[in-house]
Amino acid sequence: MSDCLFCKIVAGEIPAKVVKRTEEAVAFRDIEPRAPTHVLVVPTRHVPAVRDAQGPDGERTLGHLLAFAAELATELGLDAGGYRLVTNTGKDAGQSVDHLHFHLLGGRRMTWPPG
Repeated sequence: MSDCLFCKIVAGEIPAKVVKRTEEAVAFRDIEPRAPTHVLVVPTRHVPAVRDAQGPDGERTLGHLLAFAAELATELGLDAGGYRLVTNTGKDAGQSVDHLHFHLLGGRRMTWPPG
C-alpha cells in the first residue's frame, strides 16, 4: 500500500532500526519506546489488522509473526525475565498505523491491566 508507513519501512523507503528480517516479517525499534526493549514486528505484506488476517494465508501470517517474535525475544535476551507481545486492532484499542503489527516489550516488569 503506497501510503502505509510500515509498508514504506519494509520497502526501505523510510529509515528504521531494523533488528531482524525474513521474507515474511520485519522487526524494528519503536521510535517511542515504552520499555527498555520495544520492537515492532510487522508482516512484509500489507495486512491492516488482526481481523484482516483470515483464512489459510492469514493464519500462516499470524503464525509466522508469533514464531518470529518469540525467536527474536530469545535473541534479545528476554526469555529469562519475560516479555509482553501486544497487538491493537482499531482506534479504540490504540492502533495508530493500519498495518498489522505486534509490540514486543521487555526489559522491565510489566503491570496489569495494561491500560
